[in-house]
Amino acid sequence: MPRAPALGRSWSDCVTVVEDREGDIYECFAFKPANVEKLVRAAQDRSLVDGDLLFSKVEAWDEAGRMTVELPAAPGRKARKAELSIRFGKVEIKRPKHHAASGGLPAAISVTLVIGREIDPPEGEDPALWFLLTTHQVNDIADGRRIIGFYRLRWTIEQLFRTMKTKGFDVEALRQEQDGPLEKLVTVILIAAIKVMQLVAERDGETKRPLHDVFDPDDRPVLERVCQTLEGKTAKQKNPHPKGSLAYAAWVFARLGGWTGYYGKPGPIVMLTGLTQFHAIKHGWSLRDV
Repeated sequence: MPRAPALGRSWSDCVTVVEDREGDIYECFAFKPANVEKLVRAAQDRSLVDGDLLFSKVEAWDEAGRMTVELPAAPGRKARKAELSIRFGKVEIKRPKHHAASGGLPAAISVTLVIGREIDPPEGEDPALWFLLTTHQVNDIADGRRIIGFYRLRWTIEQLFRTMKTKGFDVEALRQEQDGPLEKLVTVILIAAIKVMQLVAERDGETKRPLHDVFDPDDRPVLERVCQTLEGKTAKQKNPHPKGSLAYAAWVFARLGGWTGYYGKPGPIVMLTGLTQFHAIKHGWSLRDV
């Protein structure tokens, strides 16, 4: 559940909940808190108040503009750049028939539908197509692109949760007595998981973030000494990033986590393993003069 601005609000005014198709639930739209905005990929071709169906409604809408996005590789699909045609408009979704009128559910909810449809996909490939429902206000093409950008952060969010859960910190295994410090423990784990995700995001050094954005400057001597033990003789086996950069640290943690440097790119679990190894080394380093 990332913190993000509602369109027309400041960054600190609300929380935007971004979900894939399993989050397309009528009640979640109807009962969302006032300071929460919802963005979900539509799963159901819902009935609208005007008698139309959701997915066919957009066929009468004009294109608002276009944007180019990077589609990551997926099973059966190579990574590629995709040009999306964007349309958007307001829709009123009727309450599902299987819900009784009682229970406080409104007869309809008003949301914005943003559609991103790939133009001219490669031969033999299915076009990318996203039907996105949101409670945000979308007034122009810039807002539409922003909504699609929010949705595309979903994978990063899921990777963050994966890092916190069974494959990473195993937060589900926490067992606390009544009134125990569960919230504090989860918060600490969340902070550590965000640190891991920052390492993943900077593994190629694209934003040139300094080490002290995430780590204590005192970690630098340990990092550089550990790096010397991990580097080989060939250029491929050397840390390609400048000392003092977050990317330099990401390379070290990836290698400590088992990445060879030759195949693929290190993900959050590899980074977490390397970070854990580094903290053990750092503890030993702190005892060197004892």
